[in-house]
Formats: sequence, C-alpha cells, structure tokens
Amino acid sequence: MNAMSSQNRKYELKVRADKQAETRRRIVEATSALHEEVGPARTTVAEIARRAGVQRLTVYNNFPNEQELFAACGDHSMAKNPPPDPSAALAIDNPAGRLRAVLEPLYLWYRNSARGHENLQRDRLVMPALDAVMKIRMDHQFSHLADALAAGFTPPAHSAKGLRAAIALALDFWTWRRLAGEGMSDDDAAAVMVGAVKAAAQH
Repeated sequence: MNAMSSQNRKYELKVRADKQAETRRRIVEATSALHEEVGPARTTVAEIARRAGVQRLTVYNNFPNEQELFAACGDHSMAKNPPPDPSAALAIDNPAGRLRAVLEPLYLWYRNSARGHENLQRDRLVMPALDAVMKIRMDHQFSHLADALAAGFTPPAHSAKGLRAAIALALDFWTWRRLAGEGMSDDDAAAVMVGAVKAAAQH
C-alpha cells in the first residue's frame, strides 16, 4: 500500500507540474504576442489573462514581478526567432568583410521582426524592469560583438573610440530602421555602414 500510495503521489505531483508548466506557457505566449502587437507598456495583466484563459491572480502567482515575466518572454522570443549566429562571420580575415557578413543577416533579422524590436526598444525607455532584462539579454551581447569586430581594424590610436562607436551604431536596431525607412535593402544598408566604419577607422 505504501508503494502504491507513493506512486500515486508522484503521479499527482507530475500532473500538477505539467499543468503549471502549460499555464506558464500560455501566459508567456499571450504576453509575447501582446508585446509584438502593442508593446510592453500597453500590455495589461487583464488582457494577458484573457488571452491565456486564466485569472489575473494566476498571472501574478506564476510571475510575481515584471522582470521575471519579461525574462520568460525573452526566452520564448529568442527560441521562436533566434538572432543570427555571428561565429562564421567573425572567422573571416578581412575586417570589413567580417563586419558586412555580420550586418547582412542581422539586418534581415531586424526586418523579419521589426515591429517587436521597435516596441521593445521604445518601451524600455519607460520600463526599468524591461530595460534591465534587455541589458542582460541583448546589450551585453552586442557590446561584446562590437568589441570583436573593432579588434579586426587597426585605426590610429586617436580614432579607436570613433571606430568602436561607428561599429556599435552599425549594429543598432534604430540604424537599420532609419536606413530601411530610406528605402534601402538590407544588403545596401550593410554596405553603407561598412563604408562608414571604414571611414572612421582612417581618421
């Protein structure tokens, strides 16, 4: 009897854990969809709960604070639409060619998820919890990438900061957004920014 009772208890715990995981998944998917549609700042717990098919209290119980929910949404979004892996591009010997090989797929990634990127970048300015998550999930990675790309160039000492800044600018979502708004293709936009970086490396 004790063995059977123990098995039943384990089964009940598993069912409960699976149910909770499913509830969390629905909440994260609903939140992520709203972030893409209207942005985090305009996403309400009431609408998250409605779309997820749960009560508002269930949302709070699963995600007691905004930062935890934003982090879970970040994981979901990255799994659904992962950023391009720059590893192969960084192995290219020519620094300008390396930069272009990073920018072209990055700009395509921005284009394919432009609305979501724009909402997040806009709303992080007024939502400290979102900003904190984005610093960890995106800013640090882009900073390391900019460092790696800058290391390939050999500018005069007085131009090093300008070169690093130009590369960071080339990687930024708003740079792509501006160039795309001028009607440029991703390849042409990448070429423009490579040219700007090369100019920065020479001055």
